[in-house]
Amino acid sequence: MSSCEHNGAPPQGGWLALAREVLDIEIEGLAAARGQLDGGFEDALALLAACTGRVVVTGIGKSGLVGRKIAATLSSTGTPAFFLHPVEGAHGDLGMIRTGDVVLALSNSGETDELNTLLPALKSLGARIVGLTSAENSTLARLSEAVVLVRVPREACPMGLAPTASTTAALAVGDALAVCLMRLKDFGTRDFKRVHPGGALGARLSQRIETLMHTANLPLAAQSAPLSEALAALNAGGFGLAALTEADGTLAGVLTDGDVRRMLCKSGFDPGRTVAEVMTKNPLSVAASASAAQVLDLMEARQITVLPVLNDNGSLAGLVHVHDLLGKGRVRFAPE
Repeated sequence: MSSCEHNGAPPQGGWLALAREVLDIEIEGLAAARGQLDGGFEDALALLAACTGRVVVTGIGKSGLVGRKIAATLSSTGTPAFFLHPVEGAHGDLGMIRTGDVVLALSNSGETDELNTLLPALKSLGARIVGLTSAENSTLARLSEAVVLVRVPREACPMGLAPTASTTAALAVGDALAVCLMRLKDFGTRDFKRVHPGGALGARLSQRIETLMHTANLPLAAQSAPLSEALAALNAGGFGLAALTEADGTLAGVLTDGDVRRMLCKSGFDPGRTVAEVMTKNPLSVAASASAAQVLDLMEARQITVLPVLNDNGSLAGLVHVHDLLGKGRVRFAPE
């Protein structure tokens, strides 16, 4: 392709001819990527298939944009994945990495400083690295346990500067990994429907928790109340939890079904004792401004089904049940 400097004049043959030339170059790049697939792709596939955590896709610039799409495709086809921006990772987001995660790192040159600086830290946290790059002798390739080479003959950009054919090829190889993983995991139509509930779950989890929590007829009692009163609130509430408050309305503790069971096994039942003696003090809680997705992650990590929701001053704003987040009666995750 010739220089871009044509003062806006159509190229010889017209705009359709130029558009077709761009697509031809992209097709050429895809054919090159197809021909480069080798044992490195199989090694990467094996690492991703054996991942006991999540696939963490990372990259910067155009590679980062491609990485976001790859992460979304993996997540929607049976391989839990999320995108980690390298700069954000260097400023605290590495806390999301767990032992057992596999990192899919994208860099066309393999010499992206922000990315390569992060990889040793990721490895120290127990993550394994898969590199997707055009440069087999690059820093990224040396830091990776498996390397998928994606090299195109040329970019569609007439100056050879803007990533075009290279990003198309990287995206396509990401799709190839996702489809192979689907086959390996026997991810079928029923599985796909389970993680695509019409977009309802995603919309629900993007809401602030204050829009989903219960605020009326809450099971409440003062921490100074007798146990019998707190048990009555617990029983009437239907949450498996009663919130216990200070005189000023701040949350002092909770009484759960588990607390009652442990009390009966340990010291028996005395309805006259104050509930403060047996309650769970300083219980886990969430702010009303938290997103439903954040709260669901917390519930999953701590294996909790009900949480108190607090206002900024520590007073009880409401209660949220995991069913409120998932859409009770609407979303099913267990196989039929």
